[in-house]
Amino acid sequence: MTIKPDPLLQLPESFGSVHFVGIGGSGMAGIARLFVASGHRVTGSDVRESHNVDAMRALGVPVEIGHSAAHLGDAEAVVVTGALWQDNPEYQTALKRGIPVLHRSQALAWLANSQRLVAVAGAHGKTTSTGMVITGLLEAGRSPSFVNGGVIAALGTSSSWGTDAEFVVEADESDGSFLLYNTAIALITNVDADHLDHYGSHEEFDAAFVAFADGATEAVIISSDDAGAQRVRERLTHRSVVTFGEAADADVRVTDIESSGGRVRARVHVDGETVELDLAIPGRHNAVNAAGALAVLRALGVAPADAAVGLRAFGGTERRFELHDVRREVAVYDDYAHHPTEVAAALSAARTVVGAGRIIAVHQPHTYSRTAAFAREFAAVLETHAEHTIVLDVYGAREDPVPGVTGALVSEAFSDASKVAYLPDWEAAAAEVARIARPGDFVITLGCGDVYRIIPQILSALES
Repeated sequence: MTIKPDPLLQLPESFGSVHFVGIGGSGMAGIARLFVASGHRVTGSDVRESHNVDAMRALGVPVEIGHSAAHLGDAEAVVVTGALWQDNPEYQTALKRGIPVLHRSQALAWLANSQRLVAVAGAHGKTTSTGMVITGLLEAGRSPSFVNGGVIAALGTSSSWGTDAEFVVEADESDGSFLLYNTAIALITNVDADHLDHYGSHEEFDAAFVAFADGATEAVIISSDDAGAQRVRERLTHRSVVTFGEAADADVRVTDIESSGGRVRARVHVDGETVELDLAIPGRHNAVNAAGALAVLRALGVAPADAAVGLRAFGGTERRFELHDVRREVAVYDDYAHHPTEVAAALSAARTVVGAGRIIAVHQPHTYSRTAAFAREFAAVLETHAEHTIVLDVYGAREDPVPGVTGALVSEAFSDASKVAYLPDWEAAAAEVARIARPGDFVITLGCGDVYRIIPQILSALES
């Protein structure tokens, strides 16, 4: 069983030494960086070496590889991630010694709740939208603190400790932890039911978003286009709700979207004026994400025209439509998409970039519960938007294996078997990509597990 936030945990007013179990995760590393910046002594551990582990050590943080009770040292608090199993020796030792154990969301809330907190939630688009808000504030001359779920390409970091009152966070709804924040401005990109293993029903999932939005002290910014967001909107009692999207009645309306050549352009209409968007990332969905970010920036006092100019500086985030390399005239990208809606958005953006080439998708299903629930939806999206798909096996993350639930559930749901291959062996999968790829094609790995680790194999196979 994995670890969930304890809502009854009483947090101390201060603690000096903090130990992070799983410090190499992108979210954990981002929060650890803030604890270092705010003057705490930080230590950590992880199961493997990684770029994030190296970055922590460069900040002077001692990081041990492997998990052992001895790694706790004299820690006054321990921060854990929801991906951790309860039998972890460091977690169990902290409990036995009576050391406060904070879920990473609680640690972030402890840092952020005294600030003017902007929390970005939604099943899709959180990381990009959060990055846009952060970039817009920085370009407007502000100095916000922030934690994002991915590294912002132009900044080379996912977190920073600022000098102004604003604190921008990507808020995780997967386990309800977004309800821990004292949110001032809530941005809801969409409410596409997911994580039903935690919530149990669509109704409870919606109810969590209602509580999140109505708990915001200043404003709620919510999609005008997403059906789930509109269900939530109808239940809100908040005095200040701003809608954004393509709908004719949106308060911040985006029109004339044109995505081509790796960019997206659009017009945004707000407060009786029209501003031009010109983003350095592709995809119709990103024009809508930008409208949501612009609405947040407007609520923070940035004029819409200035916000639109600032958003031009946003160049994306790691693992979101990220180009890794081009070999044999074949471009190899990576994307975090792990829900059918996200996969459709990523592949639609790819279509605007690939030109006359073909799209070859390498899909790693994420979690057994999501694979069992959405196998047919994944197959339909992949078959519609990609010429060829390689399906890997399921990345279980926090879940135990489920008999009969493998990547084959997705591949077998294709109506045209010639367009898909289920290849759980990564070497064979990389070789198949290289076999079918030809100059001008676009390869994209899809999933929020460790599918990006296959990219060196694909690039090597393409060369040889």
